[in-house]
Amino acid sequence: MKAIIDGKRYDTEKAELVCEIKDGAVGDFRRIDAGLYRTPRSKEFFLAGWGGAMTVFARSNSDNTRSGSNKVIPLSEQDALAWAEQFASVEVIEQFFTVKDA
Repeated sequence: MKAIIDGKRYDTEKAELVCEIKDGAVGDFRRIDAGLYRTPRSKEFFLAGWGGAMTVFARSNSDNTRSGSNKVIPLSEQDALAWAEQFASVEVIEQFFTVKDA
């Protein structure tokens, strides 16, 4: 999946996959099937994939309804870490993020 957002190119084929995000059952409006990625050059994070009508991937329709869609969503490092904490192993998180001891 490719997208250009705010003059920046996001490409899942060139980016590094941090973790896969699969949540929700078939037919669930909250279902997500996506990946968390990091760009090779600037090390920026983004989500790419599909989500249902009640997810960050949803799109608004002209009749005031929402439906699931595919898209690329740039993320701050803090937001990417929040996704990783939910879906990635400790080892993966330590590989891609700075983690402090409590």
